[in-house]
Amino acid sequence: MSTLPTYRWRLAPEGLATRRQLRALGLRPGGQDVAAEVHRPRRRQGPLVAYLYRIDRARPVRPMTPARAGALAAAMRARRTCPNCRTDAGYCIPRSLGMCVPCHDTSVGARPAFQGPAGHPPFTPEGA
Repeated sequence: MSTLPTYRWRLAPEGLATRRQLRALGLRPGGQDVAAEVHRPRRRQGPLVAYLYRIDRARPVRPMTPARAGALAAAMRARRTCPNCRTDAGYCIPRSLGMCVPCHDTSVGARPAFQGPAGHPPFTPEGA
């Protein structure tokens, strides 16, 4: 058991919130420790646990800077770009397929040899 105060689902006191609830209020935990836990019972598995933070100690969300916006856009562009045909698929490429759906459907299981980042072959140590 934990040494944190534990509450049942929907019975947490006022002044505590989960990360999602803080984000909806435009706040973030801001480095504070977890103040309590909420347990949601399930029938066949252990309970779901949500960590609660104090709202009065939460800090405002940091504003989006142009550099952060650019980095986020580049990351999302990389997730949408098919490594096989190098086109923007318009959706995030499924990790289970490793390529866009049209490339996967036309290859019928015949995938190209693995290429590392930026099309480079994977690293192999000398003498291997």
